[in-house]
Amino acid sequence: MKTIIKKSILPLFVGSIALGMMLSSLTACSSSEANKPEVAKIDSTENSKIKTVELTTLTPVLFNNYIDIQGIVDAEENVSITAEMPGTVSKVNVQLGQEVSTGQVLAELDSKIIQQGIAELQLGLDLATTMFEKQKSLWEQNVGTEVQYLAAKNQKESLEKKMSSLQEQLKMTKIISPINGVVDAVDIKLGQATAPGMPAIRIVNMNSLKVKGEVAESYINKVKSGNDVVVIFPDMMDTVKAKISYAAKVISPLNRTFTITIKLDGKKEYHPNQIAVVKIIDYSNPKAIVVPVNTIQHADEGAYVFICKGSQAQKVNVKVGRTYNGNAEIIAGLQEGDKFICKGFQELNQSEEVKF
Repeated sequence: MKTIIKKSILPLFVGSIALGMMLSSLTACSSSEANKPEVAKIDSTENSKIKTVELTTLTPVLFNNYIDIQGIVDAEENVSITAEMPGTVSKVNVQLGQEVSTGQVLAELDSKIIQQGIAELQLGLDLATTMFEKQKSLWEQNVGTEVQYLAAKNQKESLEKKMSSLQEQLKMTKIISPINGVVDAVDIKLGQATAPGMPAIRIVNMNSLKVKGEVAESYINKVKSGNDVVVIFPDMMDTVKAKISYAAKVISPLNRTFTITIKLDGKKEYHPNQIAVVKIIDYSNPKAIVVPVNTIQHADEGAYVFICKGSQAQKVNVKVGRTYNGNAEIIAGLQEGDKFICKGFQELNQSEEVKF
């Protein structure tokens, strides 16, 4: 019985040993594969990729800082002429766009009644003048009385004053241009009744135009007469360089602004009430180092940019001056000739290899 048992156990024991050796072999193989390095499976080309950047060599340029305001074209001589007395328009002597001169009669009112009065008065004045001349001659010959002489003189002078008054009334029936210019509006028609205060004719001197604008009170110490300005006329696609002719001394209590005036040279045809953009130069540096504002980055230690030395990016701390229209003046940190990284600077690190 014992012999049979031994024969039965032996194959199982041998099988167990064989199975154990097989499992041991598989485990060792698996462990060996797991311990192999993973470097071969990692694509190292991404980590070693060199960033591409764009460079610009810094050179000193003119940097201007501007105060931008809106202006409007105004005429120094822009006159709306009205009648000096009530009446009916009997003549209109000008047309739109016609050039006129000082003293020219633009239109006339009906003056028949006044002219008739002048004609009647002239007869009386002629008689009074004749009587005075005769009385004066007699008085010089000691003929007649002083009272007769003074009465004749008074009659003559009284009629002369009445004639002068009628002549002034006759003059008031004429609408006369007080300036040289161009007829810009004719608001009266033949036969139309008009009166003082009613618009009749507008005259504009196109050779005396100016631009006016309102500047905030905070710039009162910066904006002065004589400051350089750039005037832009958006509708005309035109730009003019000029100077401030006058900067007002009084600040408006309503909007806390003061007025500036810029005279135009008249070489081009501008129009009253035309919109203009006025750029007042309040700071200028003829030899400034300038970089785009968006290339300046910020950290705890302050503002910085990247330049390129050799093939490496170098971080440079900078001090920023004034900024205008997307550009910044660098007053410390950069110098002429530096290879400034203007594109591709994002996420660069100190001493990182770059290509350009």
